[in-house]
Amino acid sequence: MSPEQPAVREGARLDWIEKRVRKESRALVAEARRALRRQSARVPEGIQREIAQLADRLDKAYQAGDGSAMRENMVLLDEMVDEHLAFARKSTVREYTESIGIAVMIALFLRAFVVEAFKIPSGSMIPTMEIGDHIFVNKFLYGLRIPFTKIRFFELRQPQRGEVVVFINPCQPDKDFIKRIIATEGDTVEVRCDVVYVNGTAVPVHQAPGDTCGYWDMDPRGNWGQATCSAYIEKRDSLEYTIYNSDERPAKDAERADRLKGRYMTLAGEHDFPGDRGPECADAGDGPDPRPPDERLRSRGRVEPSVPEDTRYQGPCAPQRRYVVPKGHVFVMGDNRDNSSDSRVWGPVPVENIRGKALFIWWSAKPSAQGGVQWERIGKMVY
Repeated sequence: MSPEQPAVREGARLDWIEKRVRKESRALVAEARRALRRQSARVPEGIQREIAQLADRLDKAYQAGDGSAMRENMVLLDEMVDEHLAFARKSTVREYTESIGIAVMIALFLRAFVVEAFKIPSGSMIPTMEIGDHIFVNKFLYGLRIPFTKIRFFELRQPQRGEVVVFINPCQPDKDFIKRIIATEGDTVEVRCDVVYVNGTAVPVHQAPGDTCGYWDMDPRGNWGQATCSAYIEKRDSLEYTIYNSDERPAKDAERADRLKGRYMTLAGEHDFPGDRGPECADAGDGPDPRPPDERLRSRGRVEPSVPEDTRYQGPCAPQRRYVVPKGHVFVMGDNRDNSSDSRVWGPVPVENIRGKALFIWWSAKPSAQGGVQWERIGKMVY
C-alpha cells in the first residue's frame, strides 16, 4: 500500500467532517433564531440576548469558514438552546411527522383541484386508451371544483369537441366514465352507417391501412379475449385520432356504395342514431321505456326531422332524424364505437359532471398473458 493512500483517506474524512460541521452550524443558527421569535415571551430578555449573540457569532464563523470557531460556538449555543428553549425544539419524530403531513396536504390539494389519477377499466376507448392504462386528468381546465360537490369556480373554458374527458356517469353517479366529446350544447348529432354527423356535416373519416385490426378486451366477468375490428382515422379540426368499428364495416361500406350506385335504396336499419332505442338510463336498471322513441329522446334532448316529412326516408345513409344536445350538456362517444356504452345509450352528460380532461398515460400494464407492462404506452399523450 502506498504511504500516500492513508493520507488521502484522512484528508477525505476531514473534508466530510468540515462539511458536516458547516451544515449543522447553519441548521442550529436557524433553529435558535426561529425559537426566539416564536417563544420570546417565555424566555427572560437577558437569556434572549445571550442566545442571539451566540447565534450571531456562530453565523459569522460559518460565513468566514472558521472551523475552530464554528465548533466552539456550536457547543455553547446548543447548550443554551437545550437549557432555555428545549420546549421549542422539535424531536426527530415531530420533524418527520410534520414533513409527512405537509406532503400529504399538498398531495390532497393537487388531487382535489389540479390533477388526479384514474385507471381505465374497460375497452370502450380502445385504441386511444386500453384496459390497464393509468392516466392523469387535468381538473382545473374547466374550473376548480369544490370536493364532493358540483360547484365550480375560476372556470378557464368550456369543454370542446374532440376532447377526451372523465365524468360522473349521469345514470350511475357512483361511477366515473371516460369518453370523447362529439358535440356540445345546441349541436345536432346523427350516426348514419357508422359515420358521425354533427350539425348535418359528416365528421371526416377514412379507413386506416390494413383490412382488419385486433385487440385484447375483457368481459364483465373479468375474462380476457381477443376481438377483431376495422380501424378508421377520424378528424376534428387539427385533431386526428383512431377509432375502431366492427371488422364487417369495410365490406358493408362497399356493399352500400354498390347498391346506391344502382339506386337500390331499400336497406333498412342503417340509421344508427337516433334509432328505435333512444338515450335512456338503461344501465341504471330502470327497465324498458314504454314511450315512443321520439318522446324518449326528448326526455334528454329533442329530436327533429332532418328533411321534410313527405320525403324523410332517402335511403339508409340519408338524413332521417337528428338529436339536439340540450343546454349545459355534451354528447360523448367511445373510440371503440361498437363496444361502448355512451350518449347513444344513456343520453348526454351534464357539463357539471365532468371531472377533467385526460392528459397522458403514466403507467400501463396488463396480465402477463396479454403482454404485461406496456412500456411503449407510458408517457403517451391522450388526444
